[in-house]
Amino acid sequence: MTTLTAAPAAPAAPAVATDPAVSRPIRWAAHAAAFTLVPSGLWRVAIAVGIPVGWGAGSGLEAELFPGVWSFYLLALSALAEGLGLLTLGLVQRWGEVVPSWIPRLGGRRIPPLAAVVPAALGAIAVTLVTVPGAFAWSSNMAMPGAPTGAGWWLMTLCYAPLVLWGPLLGVVTVAYWRRRRLHG
Repeated sequence: MTTLTAAPAAPAAPAVATDPAVSRPIRWAAHAAAFTLVPSGLWRVAIAVGIPVGWGAGSGLEAELFPGVWSFYLLALSALAEGLGLLTLGLVQRWGEVVPSWIPRLGGRRIPPLAAVVPAALGAIAVTLVTVPGAFAWSSNMAMPGAPTGAGWWLMTLCYAPLVLWGPLLGVVTVAYWRRRRLHG
């Protein structure tokens, strides 16, 4: 008669400290922060490739100058801004807490909370200090010679209005990251 024996137990996986889950509103805020840059970026890309967006002669952004030597600047500015905005997602994703494993020598290490919080907080303050006063000066800036009027004014305003939310949303997500990581990290 054969007896059945249990297979040896697999070694237990090492316990990995995990931070609590990110709440849905904070995830939404992080994604919204990253999205606030898309409309203005698309507006700048339109200028860079020569699509007329309403700027007239003497403004420096008139369609006759694009595509041209300044197109690279507008494209680079849009890419840089969106890249910075996408970093907000690190505050709600695992790669914002643990260095991805594919990074040599650092992969798998926990990221110290202040390494993310300090630049994110400074960024939130800086962006807010630029965009909020800029919103109050919008009418006077858009009254400059060559500035868009009519539909062009509305298009540019709708593309740039979301930027006012970038700093405050980044601030909210940063505080949530700090609280979550400080209490459990």
